[in-house]
Amino acid sequence: MMKLNGTRREFLGAMGMAAGAYVTQPALLSARPAPASPVAIGMCPEYNRQVTDVLATMFDQLGGLQRLVQGKTVAIKLNMTGPANDRLNSMPTEMTQWVHPQVIGSLVSLLGKAGARRIRLLESAPVGTRSLQYFMQSAGWQPKDFESAAKGVEFENTNFLGSGKTYARFMVPGGGLMYTGYDLNHSYRDTDVFVSLAKLKEHRTAGVTLSMKNCFGITPCTIYSDQAPVDEPSIVPVGYRAPMHSGSRVPPKSAPPPVYPAQESKDAGFRVPRITADLVAARPVHLAVIDGIYTMTGGELPNQNPRWIHKPVHPGMLIAGLNCVSTDAVAVSAMGFDPMADRGTPPFETCDSTLRLAEHLGVGTRDLSRIEVLGTPISKARFRFPPLSQLVS
Repeated sequence: MMKLNGTRREFLGAMGMAAGAYVTQPALLSARPAPASPVAIGMCPEYNRQVTDVLATMFDQLGGLQRLVQGKTVAIKLNMTGPANDRLNSMPTEMTQWVHPQVIGSLVSLLGKAGARRIRLLESAPVGTRSLQYFMQSAGWQPKDFESAAKGVEFENTNFLGSGKTYARFMVPGGGLMYTGYDLNHSYRDTDVFVSLAKLKEHRTAGVTLSMKNCFGITPCTIYSDQAPVDEPSIVPVGYRAPMHSGSRVPPKSAPPPVYPAQESKDAGFRVPRITADLVAARPVHLAVIDGIYTMTGGELPNQNPRWIHKPVHPGMLIAGLNCVSTDAVAVSAMGFDPMADRGTPPFETCDSTLRLAEHLGVGTRDLSRIEVLGTPISKARFRFPPLSQLVS
C-alpha cells in the first residue's frame, strides 16, 4: 500500500498542481466504467401535501423504498448549512439554502411506511454540543413534526462525538484523493442505509452543492476545524472547516493523514471537490434526494460575501436516485449546465469537477447517455441557473 501511495504522489507531482490539471489515481484509468443508475425527476410547485405524493411516485419509479429500507436503520444527512439567522431578504432559510421541513417530513413518512425500523436525522449543527433539535427550533421548526411522521425517529448533531463512545473511521478505497480516510460521528457507521437529502444550489468553491457536496458536512469540527487540537479531537466543536478548504493545517494526529503535505494543495477549488469525492467513496450514499422546489442562485450562504449576488428562485422540482453521482449529474443538467464540464466551464469555473473525481473513484457515472431519467424529462424540468461569474457585484 505504501508503494501505491508513493506512486500516486509521483504521478500527481508529474502532472502538476496547476488549476484544471486532470488528476486521478493511475489504477482507476483502466478501471471498469463507473456504475449507472436511473434518476427520477418530479415536478412539485409548492411545499404541501403534494410533496409526499410526488416523492412516492418517484420512489416507485426507482423500484420502491421497501426493498431498500424494510427492517433497517436509515440515516438521513440533512442540508442545514450555516446559522439559522443567515437569511436572504429575511426569507426562511428553507426557502433558499436549507432543505425544507416539508420534504424532510414527507421522506420520513415514506420511509416509515416502507418498513424502516429506525430513522436518524443527522446534521453537523453549529451550536456546540447542543442537540440537533435545539438547532431546528432556532429556525422555527418543530422536531415533533418529524417524530410523528414515523416510528423510531431519532436526531443527532454529528459535529462532535455525540452519543457515541468513539469516532467511526472510513478509509477511502484506493488511498484517497485528499485524505486517506475520515473520522466521523458513529451515526454514519451505525446504519444500514445512508440518505443524502440536499438542496438544489450553486456553490462558490465546488460549483454546485447537491447530494455529494452535502456530505462535506458530515465531517465533525472537533477534528476538521481551524481550532481542532494537534493530537486528539476536541470535546466541544469550535471553529469552522477552513483548513479543509485552504490546507492551512492538518487534522489531529489521531485522524487519518492527508495524501499531500498541506503546503502542496492550498487551492480550495482543488481541495473541496477531492474531499467530497473521497467522502462519498468512503461512506457510500444509498439514496440521494434533492429539494429544488424553492432555492436560490449565487452560492451557499446569502451573507457570506457582500459582493456575491443571491436571488431566490422557484424551479419547482424534486430529484432522486440510488447513485449520488448520477443523481447530481441529472441535477446539474436540470440547472442548465453540462455535467461533463470541468474546471474553467460553468458551473466549475474556478474548481475541479466533483462529478468527474467521484466518477474516477468508481462511485457512479456522470454521463447522461448512460443514465435513464424517469418521470419528467430534463428538457421539461430545466431551470437555468446563471453562472457564478455573472453573480458578482
